[in-house]
Amino acid sequence: MERINPQGPPPNYLLWAILTTVLCCLPFGIVSIVFAAQVNSKWDAGDYEGAERASKNARTWAWVSFLVALAGMLIWCIMVALGITAGIWAGAFNF
Repeated sequence: MERINPQGPPPNYLLWAILTTVLCCLPFGIVSIVFAAQVNSKWDAGDYEGAERASKNARTWAWVSFLVALAGMLIWCIMVALGITAGIWAGAFNF
């Protein structure tokens, strides 16, 4: 017996996946795009659970992409601050 789901398809997060790919972390963003692209096709094929899983995976990988980029920026800022501090202590800057 085929399960009928009266709700619409789950969100595919495709826009978010594309934005995190372009603006954040390319490898994890691509994974998010792949899962986002699967949502509607699985829904149309009647694989409602698969569409839900793909939607959740697309959202998860978009978050991973965003958080990796955020961590990278934070590490970069810390390294710049440490470099400036080391330069000041070494007398590299003439004030």
